[in-house]
Amino acid sequence: MSPKKETVHRPLRRTEHEIVFGTTNASKGWTDVLAVQRNTVVEAWERLTKDPLSNDLTCHGMKGDLEFVTHKGATHRRRQYELSNGARIWFYVHDGTVVLIDVHTHHPNATK
Repeated sequence: MSPKKETVHRPLRRTEHEIVFGTTNASKGWTDVLAVQRNTVVEAWERLTKDPLSNDLTCHGMKGDLEFVTHKGATHRRRQYELSNGARIWFYVHDGTVVLIDVHTHHPNATK
């Protein structure tokens, strides 16, 4: 009898951030972008767990009307991680947790 196949999820170091879905759209978008950009999404996961708040060309705060997002009654600074082919991960960080609020498989119209 073979053992039941069960995924072993990567554990976090004590210094790393947990990543959670803040919306069902983010969960669906994550699944969709993972299907077409697996390696890039893995790089995003590694970056967001280790250092989601530093700014560079790939990961940065948003500006203008998109700078803040209200989620579950609280206002947060919205950040963006840029994947290839225009895909984007929008998130905020709260109490050591990266909360994914939107995952776009292509460049979102709101930032064009």
